Formats: sequence, structure tokens, C-alpha cells
Amino acid sequence: MTPARGGTGSGLRVVVVGATGNVGTSLVETLGRDPAIGTIVGVARRPPRWPAPKTEWAEADIVAADLVEIFDGADVVVHLAWLFQPTHRPLTTWRVNAVGGRRVFAAAARAGVPALVHASSIGAYSPGPKDRPVDESWPTDGWPTAGYTREKAYLERALDAFEQQHPEMRVVRLRPGFTFKREAASQQRRLFTGPLLPGRLVRPGIVPVLPDLPGLRFQALHTADAAEAYRLAVLRDVRGAFNVAAEPVVDGRLLADILRTRPVRLPAGPVRAALALAWHLHLVPASPHLLDAVLRLPVMDTTRARTELGWTPRHSAREAIEEFLHGLRSTSGMPTAPLTPRLSGGRLAEAGTGIGQRP
Repeated sequence: MTPARGGTGSGLRVVVVGATGNVGTSLVETLGRDPAIGTIVGVARRPPRWPAPKTEWAEADIVAADLVEIFDGADVVVHLAWLFQPTHRPLTTWRVNAVGGRRVFAAAARAGVPALVHASSIGAYSPGPKDRPVDESWPTDGWPTAGYTREKAYLERALDAFEQQHPEMRVVRLRPGFTFKREAASQQRRLFTGPLLPGRLVRPGIVPVLPDLPGLRFQALHTADAAEAYRLAVLRDVRGAFNVAAEPVVDGRLLADILRTRPVRLPAGPVRAALALAWHLHLVPASPHLLDAVLRLPVMDTTRARTELGWTPRHSAREAIEEFLHGLRSTSGMPTAPLTPRLSGGRLAEAGTGIGQRP
């Protein structure tokens, strides 16, 4: 579908694929404030009720749509689209994420787009150390049993081949940690914990103890800071991979301090077994394989993003998580399909999706 013209007609034309989700909405807002950007084309399966500056919307499914027509005349394509669910139907996520991602890359090349910015992830990395940071040369083979990490790693290999075939294109891969903002809290609850999580449990001082598992050290950042990294990747003459995360590294003690509770050291096995049972019973949408991956992710070194990209986060990892938890308590969201605060039919409608059985 050809987007309706709605930009300023001057400055860069940037196509954002997956413009209505957690990172996409923040990137559209960030680009809209930049005088170097003339037009933003927001690509989404379901057009939003959200008016954004300089933005025209294109309704498209990346697996089936004529993306070349949408990308025609663009200066940069930013690929953010991703399907996290259904974890019980890995062929569905593979079709959208792996096959759809390669269609985006190929269409950008056929349309003659000079630059491609791809949303990779810390999840693309192979298991690594928790006590020292690794740079962008660390292997990106993911964790094979988790669909998310497997598909992120697959697209890294696809881009390796793509860069060799299209040396004329500037290709950037951002590998952010876990991204949080208030407006994405309801979506992330639906994606990872499901309808059975009571909002009162995320209030500080309510939960008596918090499990502190071996390997529970991960990196996070505010979505606005992730969007700023993408903006810089759009505008600056950089190539290659960039790790993006804020300080401090998040662990069980920090989470317990945020929730004003006591961390209790537990072996991972019983917690994983409980999660696996809940997942198999369709009580939670997040699979135990994702927990396996998180416990093995390395800690990333963000030096290259700070020195070559010129990126510095404005929020700490703690602030990002605290804002996310506030969003959970207040049922925050935005007028886009992914970020809607409540599905029509409420949590019963969520349960009706099979909790991990359908997107």
C-alpha cells in the first residue's frame, strides 16, 4: 500500500517498519522533532489512531505486502517489526520475524535505499560472561531453544550475507538491552506475564521476597534512549553493530530494592520448572526457554555506541524499570494496536487467545 503523503517535503525520508510498538512510537516522536527529517513513513499491520508529526502511515504486512513500493524514495529504512507471540506456534513467529525480516532487507535493496538500520538485540548474543562486558565482536548465535533469540541470531546471519551482496548500502545493527517505558507496560504484561498478573503485585512493599537466580544479571534502558540511538544511526555515517544499554546492570538485588522487598537466593531449576508448567498449561505466554536465554546473556560493553555513535542515555536502567512498573500499576498505553492499554473484552479476551497460542 502506497502511503498517503503527509510530510514536509524537505529533509530525509525515513521509513520505520514496525512504527506503532514500544520502540517504534518513541522513534517516530524523536524523528519528528529533528529538523533534518522531512518525512516519516510509519509501516504497521494496523494503522493507529495516533497523529504523529511529519508522519504518514502505510498499512502493510511485511510477509505479503509490496514493500518496494513503500520504500521507494526513502533515504533510510529502519526495521523494528517483531512478533513475540505466539510462543506455542514457533512457525508463526519464524514466518514473520525471519522470513519477513529478509523481505524487508531485500525490498530496501531493490528500492535503492541508501541505508538500512536493523533492530537486533542483546538476545542475538551467544551465552557469555556476567562479570565482564563483551563488545560487538562476541558471537551472535543466540540461544537455540528460545524463538526470540534464535530468530534474532538468524537475521544477524542474513545481514552478514546481505552486506556482502550490497556493499553500496550502509547497514547498521543496534543491539539494545531490554527496553522499557510507561506507555509499553500493558503490552509487555500481555506479551510476557499474561492476564493473571495482579497489578497490586508490582507495588513496592507488597511482595515479601523476590527470587534471586544464578545468572540473573541483565541490561536495560529507557525506550526514549533506544530511540535516540536509532535516530543517530539514521543520521550519522556509521556502519556495523552497536551495543546499547544503560547503567547499572540489573540483578536480583536491584530489583528487590526497587520493589522494597528482600532478595532470596534460589536455584534456577525449581523456578524454571514452575514457569515451564505454567507455560504448558497456557497460564503465562513467556516460555521457559526465554528464561534459559536471559540467564545466559552476556553483559554488553557500550563503548562503541558512546564514542562512534555519540550516544549517551538520559535515564538509568533503574529509572526505566521504575517507570515500567508505574505503567503496569496505572494500565498505561497509547492509541496504537500494540500499545493499547486494554484489549476489547479485557483480560478475558487475552485468555481467549490461548495465552501463547495466538498473536
